[in-house]
Amino acid sequence: MEDYARILDYLPQGLPDERKFKQEPVAYALGEAQFKLFELVPRPDAKITASDRVYIGKDLDLRQEILHVKRRISYSELTNAAQSELPYVVMDVIKANEPRFVRFFNEAQPITTRFHMLELLPGLGKKTMWSIIEERKKGPFVDFEDVGKRVPMAHQVDKLIAKRVGEELSNPNEKYRLFVSR
Repeated sequence: MEDYARILDYLPQGLPDERKFKQEPVAYALGEAQFKLFELVPRPDAKITASDRVYIGKDLDLRQEILHVKRRISYSELTNAAQSELPYVVMDVIKANEPRFVRFFNEAQPITTRFHMLELLPGLGKKTMWSIIEERKKGPFVDFEDVGKRVPMAHQVDKLIAKRVGEELSNPNEKYRLFVSR
């Protein structure tokens, strides 16, 4: 269940292909906890911009900007503006929840006897994976900077996670999902 989402695109006049008499404002958003994509109906008086954090949970008293969640959508249903804003918003979510993603490096497990969860991160191969596993035996990683210092081959791991989230969102047939829920 997503409680908070980040706005990707806001169309105050509604979608351009809708008939004029039934246009309603629409916002596209990315859930913070499970990276689900949503189409939202904002309140008429709401002031919303891209990357704003909005409450979409069940407590109606906390919903300041959003009237209701219209539906869950796929990556292909996003507007072009929302698709281009997505990598920046994903990076904001990762930086805001750094301990959660550092925990991934501390707790990642093998998927099969020959394939590890860490190998699913783009640009991270077996050699770097083994370096991470050896370093975490010495002690858990504290933050992204700690991962970078202790494993020199792992550069900008936050960007690797963001790239993986983007791949999982844009490819509905992805076999292994690390961060995005189905």
